[in-house]
Amino acid sequence: MSKPLLSRVRRAGRVLYLSGIIGRGDTKESKFRDTFERIKGVLEENGLSLEDVVKATVYLEDINDRPKYLNPLWREYFPDNPPTRTCVEAGLNGGQIEITAVAAIPD
Repeated sequence: MSKPLLSRVRRAGRVLYLSGIIGRGDTKESKFRDTFERIKGVLEENGLSLEDVVKATVYLEDINDRPKYLNPLWREYFPDNPPTRTCVEAGLNGGQIEITAVAAIPD
């Protein structure tokens, strides 16, 4: 068995880095929501919450999905003091959305 190519999550000091997370589902909307749910789950597995996310990079297969799919979920999952965000249009081979996140580990 070979060594993993990358880490799903990596802690460095008081910072937690999440590798790109892609949602699953039959529709674009379900893929987007599942991406957020999976990020939430990874954070919770590490004793954190969405409130601890300070930076996210969002890769969209179609940048025009930002107002219809991404922004409403962003407001729902980050209602107060949302993290910084960069959106990039990228060839995701049908993935439609991938998000990397950086979370601050509270004292």
